[in-house]
Amino acid sequence: MLSDFGVIFLFIVAAFAFIGGVLFLASFLRPDRPNPEKLSTYESGEEPIGNASVQFNARFYVVALIFVLFDVELVFLFPWATVFGQRNLIAQTDGLWGWFALTEAFLFVGLLALGLAYAWAKGYLDWVKPQPQLPTTDSKVPPSLYGQVNEKYSSSRPKS
Repeated sequence: MLSDFGVIFLFIVAAFAFIGGVLFLASFLRPDRPNPEKLSTYESGEEPIGNASVQFNARFYVVALIFVLFDVELVFLFPWATVFGQRNLIAQTDGLWGWFALTEAFLFVGLLALGLAYAWAKGYLDWVKPQPQLPTTDSKVPPSLYGQVNEKYSSSRPKS
């Protein structure tokens, strides 16, 4: 006889075994035909040009994090709305629970609005296109040498 934890452990082991089995079976069923296009950095149809370490606007991440923050916090309003919508619960407590819950919800939404106002005031929501900064070199390498190296690597890259 297994304890409750033993049953949970067996479920976890069975889940990992199922996932491993499905992945192992899929490795035999899926086609495996690599070609230069599939092995390229991008499969979007665009040829990768230049260095991969380009400047990327960090505001993409900031806006995404702010969205996730407010989205997750707004999910907390659904249980409150469910409980607040039960009129008989509010009537049984002489209306005190109703006013407390309503005040708590307004306080929660007010804190969310305060956080949004803070992000707006700090300029996190302003979308500013960054000016590209071209790298400069202080070395004594002549620009023609760079042209020769670029020519060499651009001619050795396979054309599609």
